[in-house]
Amino acid sequence: MINIDIEKFKENVKNKKAANKKFFTKLKKKIPKSIHTTINNLHYEVFEEIDCLACANCCKTTPPIITNKDISRISKHLRLKEGDFMKLYVVTDPEGDYIFKTTPCVFLDSDNYCRIYDVRPKACREYPHTDINKVSIKLLEKNIAVCPAVFEMVNRLKQ
Repeated sequence: MINIDIEKFKENVKNKKAANKKFFTKLKKKIPKSIHTTINNLHYEVFEEIDCLACANCCKTTPPIITNKDISRISKHLRLKEGDFMKLYVVTDPEGDYIFKTTPCVFLDSDNYCRIYDVRPKACREYPHTDINKVSIKLLEKNIAVCPAVFEMVNRLKQ
């Protein structure tokens, strides 16, 4: 397993920011046909080596987009009316999406476990969105500064 040191990760992100920006600019100009398969393969390879519970940086720094289905499912799980759930936990971001009010996530325990894991938002279930059929290069570029696994995937992708 790769040991996650979040401070060292942040330093590495900062140190490689220019090189990664150059890499993504070049990648966006000519995206190889095999890129999605390669990233999917790297996703499974890297997550064999990285334990999300050792990090949870996404939960600590990035509020997920919450869908109406998420609101319904989580509200039911918490035995709250949807309106009450919205008042307690949800705000609208500048793009008009629903997100949790606070970061770190209010449902994140001190041991990095999610208290609503079985009913967590779709965005949380799919994060970092690197095991889907068509990976968004824009999202990959954004998540490199949040997720050590994405950072590692991109480093391997560069090779």
